[in-house]
Amino acid sequence: MKLKIRKITLVVLAFVFSTMLGMAQIPDDLVLSFKTGNASTLSGYFNQNIELFILEQDDVYSRAQAQQIVSNFFAQNRPNGFSIIHQSGKEDSKFAIGKLSTSKGDYRVSFFVKNEGGKPVIHQLRIEKQ
Repeated sequence: MKLKIRKITLVVLAFVFSTMLGMAQIPDDLVLSFKTGNASTLSGYFNQNIELFILEQDDVYSRAQAQQIVSNFFAQNRPNGFSIIHQSGKEDSKFAIGKLSTSKGDYRVSFFVKNEGGKPVIHQLRIEKQ
């Protein structure tokens, strides 16, 4: 009886761990780019065209336009820290919510990432005042 319980426990644990491993995390470079306000590194993850919602700006922009807008945001709001609060999704697409602390207050950051060709690509980025 104990052996049967152990086998069932091992199968359940194996399933849980394999599921956790299948859900890859948001890349550290992406998180670090928010922490340091590095728009150049962040834009390396942008899709060719990205839905960008930053305070009053809300539109679809090219990667270069979005990089400039994010760079201006970081110049006016020096980041002090960033942490992921929640992330969810499947192996090929993820959604994350984070808290960005800046010199002018805290912001809620949310973004949608899809894996394309084995590389995470941001399709939507939203930065809102908390």
